[in-house]
Amino acid sequence: MSKFKAKKQNIAIDMTPMVDLAFLLITFFMLTVKFRAPEAVEVDLPSSIADTPLPAQDILMISVSGDGRIFFGVDSKHVRLSILEKIKERYGYSFSEEEMHIFSILPEIGVPFEQLKGYLVLREDERKAIDKRTSIPVDSANNQLKQWILFARYSNPKLRIVIRADERAPYPVIARIIETLKEQKVHRFNLITTFEARPQKVS
Repeated sequence: MSKFKAKKQNIAIDMTPMVDLAFLLITFFMLTVKFRAPEAVEVDLPSSIADTPLPAQDILMISVSGDGRIFFGVDSKHVRLSILEKIKERYGYSFSEEEMHIFSILPEIGVPFEQLKGYLVLREDERKAIDKRTSIPVDSANNQLKQWILFARYSNPKLRIVIRADERAPYPVIARIIETLKEQKVHRFNLITTFEARPQKVS
């Protein structure tokens, strides 16, 4: 007697819901991701074993290049525009709508106040060339970094100050920045470093 053989049926999986889900996820990440702003100065960070995370917002960044040039930046467009208004009031400068827009999207500034207007009218490639040879003055006779910090803290008192210094940055420059912070009654700030593995304990 012959055995009955069931016919094999092909199994079809409807992938439409998976495709829809993939597109929804892509759209979500495109709308919510915050791209990292380009930095005005490249910095090789020193290493440390500290693993304290930086705050996600309300950051005032002071960057120092390997040759001691100083740059200033905040993470909020609205705070940048408020700082620019205070510069206008303090120094009597005038800025066009286009110049204000450019200033609002720049992550860092590294020019003296008297060069700021001329800096903002330059093309992006010209600004990058200027960034390689300019710095915010921090000497005792003309400490403009102090004014930048003052304007920023007036604009947002919640700002937390972070120093991002190259491992080759001259110590006197770092010391002068810290002294400037002390003059502003700032005694707590963060230093950005790369993470270094903790030394193994010898048993």
